[in-house]
Amino acid sequence: MFLPWFLCGVLLIIVIVLFIKIWLLKKGMDEICAELTEHLSSETNTLISISSGERHTKHFATELNKHLRLLRKRQQQCLNGDRELKEAVTNISHDLRTPLTAICGYLELLEQEEKSASVERYISVISNRSYMLKQLTEELFQYSVIMASENDTVKEKVVLNERLEESIAEFYVTLKEHNIVPEIQMPENKVSRYLNCSALSRVFSNLLNNAIKYSDGDLDITLSETGEITFTNTASELNEIQVGKLFDRFYTVETAKKSTGLGLAITRTLIEQMNGTISAGYENNKLSICILLPDVPN
Repeated sequence: MFLPWFLCGVLLIIVIVLFIKIWLLKKGMDEICAELTEHLSSETNTLISISSGERHTKHFATELNKHLRLLRKRQQQCLNGDRELKEAVTNISHDLRTPLTAICGYLELLEQEEKSASVERYISVISNRSYMLKQLTEELFQYSVIMASENDTVKEKVVLNERLEESIAEFYVTLKEHNIVPEIQMPENKVSRYLNCSALSRVFSNLLNNAIKYSDGDLDITLSETGEITFTNTASELNEIQVGKLFDRFYTVETAKKSTGLGLAITRTLIEQMNGTISAGYENNKLSICILLPDVPN
């Protein structure tokens, strides 16, 4: 009679021990998951620590900490390498601007001299290539500066209606030369946002340049009260694959022979720095680039 009760007592103790063991494991795993989530979502240098003294859980936390140290070390190496690369690109592009400016200046002087038809043709080719190289160097320099000053932007209240109208007016002559008469739709109410005015002007300039490159002769510009700005034009020589790559750095299409491939990459970077979004779509030979600048507290 005593033996069954003894066995029941032993089993009960085993169940209680197992229950405590499972509870400690669960508690330790929950703590590890919570701290791991915090580590991955923030730039903290602390390691994972748990209150549980359970041997397997402590071992698991120790192994995780080893990998977190290695991950942090590699992340820092990537950040340092990225910063050094940006500085190198900035310095190289800056150093290239001076000799390129001199080359372009001497080419202009050379074009004024008497020369044969073949020499004139050669000079024309050199001038075009020099202009493209100068443009690429300038945009590369601007891109590296923008990437380096991501958190150093001055924000102010900007009326999108007025800034967009001014940008279109600045491009009036160029649009007219390409026989483009833009159709503009804006709300009567002023749409204001707190952002960097010069960055927004650069965005509008790049998008208007893009429309001139790819447009078949039309351009629709729409501004909504929600801060959504859309540039739409017919671009029959493009396709969906090309449009999907428009924001890639250095990507160009054959229809834009003088394009450096940095204009829209710069545009996307500037928009993201202003907490906005930009996207491109292509349907029925129509290219649409849409910007959304949300109304957020300054």
